[in-house]
Parts: sequence; structure tokens; C-alpha cells
Amino acid sequence: MPNLTSFDSSKNKSDNDISNRIDFDFGEAVERVDSWVDGGIQLLPNIGVAFVVFFIFYYVARLAKTQTVKRAARRNRINLGEVLGGFVKWTVLLFGSLLAITIVIPSLKPGDLISGLGISSVAIGFAFKDILQNWLAGLLILIRQPFSINDQIEVNGHEGTVERIETRATILKTYDGVRIVIPNSDIYTNAVTVKTAYGLRRSEYDVGIGYGDGIDNACEVILKAISSVSEVKVDPLPQVLPWDLSASWVTLKVRWWTKSRQADVVAVHAKVLKAIKNALDDAGIDMPYDTQVQLFHDQTETTDGERGAQREGWPNSSDVAPKPRWKAEQIGK
Repeated sequence: MPNLTSFDSSKNKSDNDISNRIDFDFGEAVERVDSWVDGGIQLLPNIGVAFVVFFIFYYVARLAKTQTVKRAARRNRINLGEVLGGFVKWTVLLFGSLLAITIVIPSLKPGDLISGLGISSVAIGFAFKDILQNWLAGLLILIRQPFSINDQIEVNGHEGTVERIETRATILKTYDGVRIVIPNSDIYTNAVTVKTAYGLRRSEYDVGIGYGDGIDNACEVILKAISSVSEVKVDPLPQVLPWDLSASWVTLKVRWWTKSRQADVVAVHAKVLKAIKNALDDAGIDMPYDTQVQLFHDQTETTDGERGAQREGWPNSSDVAPKPRWKAEQIGK
């Protein structure tokens, strides 16, 4: 006799499992959620311990950053302390996060996390190559300290006062009040002129005097004029040097020393030029402008065409100057 029970159940199953139809089994869904809740309840102690461990590492990270900044401040390296403090903080937090994850999921080994982090760090390094390059360059700049905050520098044609050295870029404020953001990698790989590296800076200017004026007298007058400017330093002494015999004047190179800040250099430069001009005027010493001399002759002299006697420009050394052709023809008549 056939088994009617099995036949009925198979028939019901076939009726229920109709193709292209979604079956809603709420019992199975409730059972799945129940299993998740049971797993979460079982992991509650681990999650609690993980939170405690993470907060401990969080406060340790903050303490490490604070101590790093304080140590750097004692050496007047606050900017370096902030960068290193941030790096130490995030390193401790990363280690604490990895440890917390292994506590929540015991089956996850720290070695697997570190190896996965190593692979991902290579991809991150390629993706953020410029950012990492600028960060490393900024860190090296802060460690080696070729210039400091408030120094006046020039790099890649940009000149100004250093406001901040950040992890990505160095911030300059130009003399006319414009902010320039220069990537640290550009600063680290290019020549940088530090205008305030030393306390004093030398300025110079060329002054022209007439050929009829005495060089010694002009040098003495200019030196006396420079010395009358109180901001000009007497150590090193200012100098006035005969420098060039130009077409229209004798060039004297004037050199003097001032404080290295741009504001001091510009202000003293203006005072020195004013003092030199007034002193030379009072002494009657000429400051000539460019002079050109042009010679003309009619090119119709009796000697034209005779290479041994023809003159070009200045007359020759003979006592008798050749007569113009038109005058010679009149005499012949």
C-alpha cells in the first residue's frame, strides 16, 4: 500500500515551490535574527573590554601628544612638536584600534590585520604619493630647520615671511599682504634664500659721477653722507669703490649694512639715496646722464675715393684738412 503521507507532503512542497515566485519564510528570518542577537549577547563582554582598551589607548595617545608638544616647546620647536605629536597620537590610536578589534573578534589574528594593513598601505601610498611626499618633506624641514617661523625667505620666485610650516605646505605672507601656499616638497627640492638668516644684510647701489670730478673727493662726500643715516651700521663699515669707467660717467659702487628685515632694508635704502643726492649737489659734483656724440661730414671731399687719404669720422692727423669737393671745384674755375 503506498505511503500517502509522503505523497501529500511532496505534493504540498511542489505546490509551494512554484518557479519565479518569492517565498517569505518569516520563521527562518526570526530564527536568523535570534541567532544574531544571541551572538551579540555572547560578545557583549568582549565589546565592553574592547571599548575600555580603546579609551585607554585614546587617553594614552592624547597624553603622548601633549608631552611631545611640551618637550618641543622647551626647545622653541613648537611647530615640530605639533607635527610629531599628531603622528604619535595617530600611531597609538591605530595600534589601540587593532587590539580592540582582536578582542571583539578573537578568531581574527593580529598578524592577519598587520599583513592586510601592509598590503593596503602600499595602495594608499600610491594613491596619496604627493601628500605623503609633502608630509615627509615638511617633517624633514622641521627637524633640520633651514629656516624658522617669521624668517623671510625666497623660493621659486616667491618671497615673504614664513607664517606656518604645516604637514602639507609652508605658508608665506608677502610684503604686500598676500598669502602664498608652497608645497613642502618644492621647498625641500629647490634652492631657498633665507634673507633673515643673519642679523645684518648688505645693500649696494651704483652712483655715476662726471669724468671731470675727482674720484677721491666724491668717495669722501658719499661716505660722509652715508654715515649721516643713523640706521646704517658702522660695523662693518660702509664702502665706496671705483667700479667702472662707463661711456658717460665714472661708476662708484656704494655698499652699506643694515638690519636684515625687508622693512629695514627698504627704509634705509631710500634714506641713503636721498643723502647721497643732496651731498653731491651741495659739493658741486656732477651726476651725468647718458650722453651720445654724433659726427657728420658731407662725404664729398676731394679725397673721396682715395683710400690712403679718405677720412672716416674724425679728421686725420695731417695739418691741412682736405677741402670739400664743391669748394675745390670753385677754386679751379
